[in-house]
Amino acid sequence: MAEFRKIATVADLPPEGEAKEFECEGRTVCVVNANGKYSAMDNVCPHRGGPLGQGVVDGDKLICPWHGWSFNVRTGESVQRPSTAIPMYGLKIDGDDVLIEIKQKE
Repeated sequence: MAEFRKIATVADLPPEGEAKEFECEGRTVCVVNANGKYSAMDNVCPHRGGPLGQGVVDGDKLICPWHGWSFNVRTGESVQRPSTAIPMYGLKIDGDDVLIEIKQKE
């Protein structure tokens, strides 16, 4: 079962072309604003554990600040290794609240 949890307010979201880190239930989530559309993904790069929320947004890609691996911000798929992907979270805005979808363990 999945539930949505508040991670921020709309005012906290990153400006267009940037990413930002948010904490939610013991995990760090990266929210990206690419071309005016927000997406949320795990903050840990699978290559070497770099903090994706501190990376650079280039069009529809997020580039890890440690070693330059790139990820599609809509699918989480790695440009360097398409079989590797970042876990994505559903994101919605409800009034002034920004919510992400957290899958609960059964």
